[in-house]
Amino acid sequence: MELIRPTDSIFLLGESREHPMHVGGLQLFVPPEDAGPDFPRKAYQALAENTDFQPTFRKRPARLLGAIGNISWAYDDQDDIDVDYHLRRSALPSPGRVRELLELTSRLHSTLLDRHRPLWEGHFVEGLHDGRFALYTKFHHSLIDGVSALKLMRRTMSTDPGDRELQAIWSLPRRRHSTSRSRWQTLTQIAGSVAALGPSTLSLVRAALVEQQLTLPFAAPRTMLNVPIGGARRCAAQSYSLDRVKNIRRAAGVSVNDVVLAMCAGALRYYLADQHALPDTPLVAMVPISLRTKEEADSGGNMVGTILCSLATDVDDPAIRLETISESMRGNKQVFSQLPRLQAMALSAFLMAPMALAVLPGLGSSAPPPFNIVISNVPGPTDPLYWGGARLDGNYPLSIALDGQALSVTVVNNADNLDFGLVGCRRSVPHLQRLLGHLENSLKDLERAVGV
Repeated sequence: MELIRPTDSIFLLGESREHPMHVGGLQLFVPPEDAGPDFPRKAYQALAENTDFQPTFRKRPARLLGAIGNISWAYDDQDDIDVDYHLRRSALPSPGRVRELLELTSRLHSTLLDRHRPLWEGHFVEGLHDGRFALYTKFHHSLIDGVSALKLMRRTMSTDPGDRELQAIWSLPRRRHSTSRSRWQTLTQIAGSVAALGPSTLSLVRAALVEQQLTLPFAAPRTMLNVPIGGARRCAAQSYSLDRVKNIRRAAGVSVNDVVLAMCAGALRYYLADQHALPDTPLVAMVPISLRTKEEADSGGNMVGTILCSLATDVDDPAIRLETISESMRGNKQVFSQLPRLQAMALSAFLMAPMALAVLPGLGSSAPPPFNIVISNVPGPTDPLYWGGARLDGNYPLSIALDGQALSVTVVNNADNLDFGLVGCRRSVPHLQRLLGHLENSLKDLERAVGV
């Protein structure tokens, strides 16, 4: 038995039928050129033969002393893991388009994970009309965060198209981390963080109240996205050229993430205007940032910080909107860069704390929104990847919607593309797929605005 970290238990305590607390991913693969029509079936069978489960994939919530739940993990024995339950095989109905794949993914992303079993599932999907196949996976956020899940998926793949080994994410050997970090070094770091508490707190107050570098919660307007939600989800996914984004970055002198945020801001502006729901004041995005060190890259649980960013959706000019977003991100990052790690985590917790209102009946809908949307840009592979010789054609991350946060956007770079995954409440965010077209229009607007 192992105690659950408080940051992880929040995702168990806050889960309900209306609020599934898992993160997911949809991966599209192109079979090798020499593969026959039965390649997906053989790949599924090879995957199912991996029955050596690492500890993260064997743990489930347990009751401490038989009564207290959501504070401890129990580990199932290897022989007790039902691989046929956790790994499932599906086929799409005719005509087998990406549209049918996303409909299936939307239903799978809406259902709760079984807490009597380890909190993960994989769904192997065949039947795409163009010969591709897909793998949808989901993990409870208490078990592992999206960044760690993507890193694990990356380790199952190879940059060599001739490598035909089919590795399973649950059977990967645990990486050995350097043990040179002593207890004395750890204590020294903690002591340094505590000693810096006074100066860093004063710096934080000055940045927030005087210099106004820090975007604080509850400054966001209420929109149609900030409402109570139901349990059904709709997912949308699309790839966009990374070169186009980099061209804008170079021309404007900003970061790739600034351009991604500006793409989303323009798309949201189009979408809300279509719904006659565009507010006069700018939307505010919560932007997660990883607080993991290199040594902690493959560890489970959650080590995610957050900053808030103005999306400047009240600005008509795309170039000025991009500049405003870049300044907002730069100011907020500067505040974080001046804080020791413990204080950075505490500030992140403060900025995320209003999300707890979403799990308290009545409060989530009565309080003003702390921010309007979560937009996360997660580092992904920079080279083409292959799994058993099949090329990774799309890698779409799918996150969580909450009361008051009916839409989330997650982006992962995948070789020469940026892969966008959108998750919205099926009832509260109508015509979610239209946001994909708006993202393209927003990208074109930015290209014209900066002259590329």
